[in-house]
Amino acid sequence: MEKKSKKNPKTMLELDENIEGALCYVFGFVSGIVFLLLEKENKFVRFHAMQSVIVFLGIMLITAIPFFGWLMSVFIVPLGIALWLILIYKTYQGEKFKLPVIGDFAEKQLKKLDKK
Repeated sequence: MEKKSKKNPKTMLELDENIEGALCYVFGFVSGIVFLLLEKENKFVRFHAMQSVIVFLGIMLITAIPFFGWLMSVFIVPLGIALWLILIYKTYQGEKFKLPVIGDFAEKQLKKLDKK
């Protein structure tokens, strides 16, 4: 968990990076994809966009599995909502809140995308 400086650099959309980073989580993986496509420069925003895509697409896919996913959704959905709120809050505070395993995977995927 890295804390960003108090100065909030602007992004391609002319928003503070903490606001744009938090917006990456608002509509789950959909907003993550949108900001991943729109934001080409800001690494803070791109990281949170990729992490949003991985986390919330994963949750959606798990809960879509017949029977097993439906049973697990009783636990996954409340935890997913709590995680969603935490990620929005931490990102809005300017923190690069990296989830265990998923955060590292998100960084690796961004490196692959940036090479292209």
